Amino acid sequence: MAVSMASQAVARGLRGASVKHLFLSKSKSLQSNPRRWLNLQEYQSKKLMQDSGVTVQRFFVAETPSAALEAARKLNAKEIVLKAQILAGGRGKGVFNSGLKGGVHLTKDPAVVGELANKMLGFNLTTKQTPKEGVKVKTVMVAEALDIARETYFAILMDRSCNGPVMVGSPQGGVDIEEVAAKTPELIFKEVIDIFEGVRDEQALRMAVNLGFKGPLERQAADQIKKLYDLFLKVDATQVEVNPLGETPEGRVVCFDAKINFDDNAEFRQKDVFAMEDMTESDPTEMEAAKYDLKYIGLDGNIACFVNGAGLAMATCDIIDLHGGKPANFLDLGGGVKENQVYQAFKLLSADPKVEAILVNIFGGIVNCAIVAKGITKACRELELKVPLVVRLEAFHLCKSPDVMHSSMVTLSGVTPRDWRRAGEHTQTVPRSVPAPRWLLFKVRHIQNSFCQRAHDYRLQWKMLH
Repeated sequence: MAVSMASQAVARGLRGASVKHLFLSKSKSLQSNPRRWLNLQEYQSKKLMQDSGVTVQRFFVAETPSAALEAARKLNAKEIVLKAQILAGGRGKGVFNSGLKGGVHLTKDPAVVGELANKMLGFNLTTKQTPKEGVKVKTVMVAEALDIARETYFAILMDRSCNGPVMVGSPQGGVDIEEVAAKTPELIFKEVIDIFEGVRDEQALRMAVNLGFKGPLERQAADQIKKLYDLFLKVDATQVEVNPLGETPEGRVVCFDAKINFDDNAEFRQKDVFAMEDMTESDPTEMEAAKYDLKYIGLDGNIACFVNGAGLAMATCDIIDLHGGKPANFLDLGGGVKENQVYQAFKLLSADPKVEAILVNIFGGIVNCAIVAKGITKACRELELKVPLVVRLEAFHLCKSPDVMHSSMVTLSGVTPRDWRRAGEHTQTVPRSVPAPRWLLFKVRHIQNSFCQRAHDYRLQWKMLH
């Protein structure tokens, strides 16, 4: 099945929500409740690195064209790079509604920085990862531009199979590391870090050598590696990825670009870090969903999806798209579901004026179907749901769900029974303002291995109703 536009949009929305284990481990992990992941602007991540002694480019942040011009003069650099600060990627190829092309510009003239900033600040920048209308730029970063003689890749991340942090590096940096792992896996190097000892000198030096640093740069790179690990611990990170970690013609090792993922469970002791989050770019509905541990991403269709598990949710979006429909959202209920979460989810979905039908697709591996059913009936009663509702529940405590649903069938005429054949019949007969497409209903086959150990292998086999 080709990946749909809806699935691609969801993938962009989830980007950064989990640590990559591409070249670390194939082991499965237990599902946990979805949490809202902290995103920082580039200059904020660089500031955290700078505060930990990591070498980065000299930079200033400006919110007005005059401040950008002054910052450029203060830098007194041979060449200056001006970067629009938004959370979306692809800034270099983006377009402003002021007519300026590109959110990243190089110049040797400080006066040009002021002119460029005047066309950036207060205007919307549209990239491949932003909404169609773009994102308003409120801040720019004015930084020293450095030549890069060679680029490498370095990251520290948590690896479940090693029960702790792991260093991963490659002498081929500045490119997509997944491509390096696929084409030349021998150029991926890994060092397991002892959580009690930290990064040992010999480990840091060995990684520096594997990254291709030579002579005095070897010790300099090892020092940067140890400081990056100190930062990793200091901010309760789950990943610190530097791409590229480069060397300059002048013989300096510099972290040119970095991505930091934070453990949201440590928010209580990282208040200063989490206070840096810029909420202005966040979707209000996504922020409201996050209050109830719901993962929500808005799409442009008219069929709302209410699903548990990111994989099943994306598959649900794809199957709707495949058969001519358009999903209105991606909504992942997660594992430890509560009745109020279900109610709040329906409140969010029913408030979307684009929604003309709601599809609930729950596989209860660790989700209690009875709780979901209670939440649905409560939502339909109190919210007076006006659009068709198709419900498919399967697995854990399923035996209790039909009673809950059936007891409410008189008042909730739009809710279908769990049996997918009866659901198809019911969908065609219930009163509704818009028709519910028959292809909304499908069957999911679950093949379960070792349920007691809570380790599941899923195989989805879609069977469409005609």
